[in-house]
Amino acid sequence: MPSAESRTDRSTSSSTDDTLDLHLPDELTALIAEERAVLARADVPPRAHPGPPSPWTGPDLLDSVAEWGPATGRSDVFQLVPVSIDRDLPLVSRWMNDPAVAAFWGLAGPDDIAGAHLRAQLEGDGRSVPCLGVLNGTPMSYWEVYRADLDPIARHYAARPHDTGLHLLIGAVADRGRGFGTVLLRTVSDLVLDNRPSCTRVIAEPDIRNTPSVAAFLGAGFRFHAELELPEKRAALMIRDRAHRHLL
Repeated sequence: MPSAESRTDRSTSSSTDDTLDLHLPDELTALIAEERAVLARADVPPRAHPGPPSPWTGPDLLDSVAEWGPATGRSDVFQLVPVSIDRDLPLVSRWMNDPAVAAFWGLAGPDDIAGAHLRAQLEGDGRSVPCLGVLNGTPMSYWEVYRADLDPIARHYAARPHDTGLHLLIGAVADRGRGFGTVLLRTVSDLVLDNRPSCTRVIAEPDIRNTPSVAAFLGAGFRFHAELELPEKRAALMIRDRAHRHLL
């Protein structure tokens, strides 16, 4: 479910209002177990810790995504783990070749296509960090956390300093359309707000045709702000405000 294709103090993340319920329905837990089995057969190891650091050595534009740590619910642990090309490219490419994903991401084909997309971020200026969403040790989603105010998207709306954008796709077909995206989007946008004190808004720009994606953002506390005519698509600009995070 791509969106092309989020703290005033770290101590506040432990408050009752900030607690995220990541408890999953039994059927989703079973689906994740199936995905873990598929990944094991493909020699994709579970992730208990972040991968190697990004090769980018310039200014940290996103407050050290690799060090954000997990979001913990009653029984499930979710973490963003920055992508490693050597380790993760086959998995990301496999997801990109799902027809439903390819329709919006446009990265289907040989691994080199997804690889070029990942390298452009990993070897770029640090404004975008590609990550795997790892749930209970299993990679199950792909994310891009990016500085929207430094991205070309800022030419199309009234960007504020440190606006942070999200792109998302859910890897397993069976995990889509069950409200899972809403839980993930709220979890990750809370991670952004908890770990980027200078960020007052998390934004996203899903394709306006991608109704399930737009609905998931609305369910996660984002509001529809405007339609944007972007070079590659007509997008719905979705915004989640820090000031309203506990109200929506």
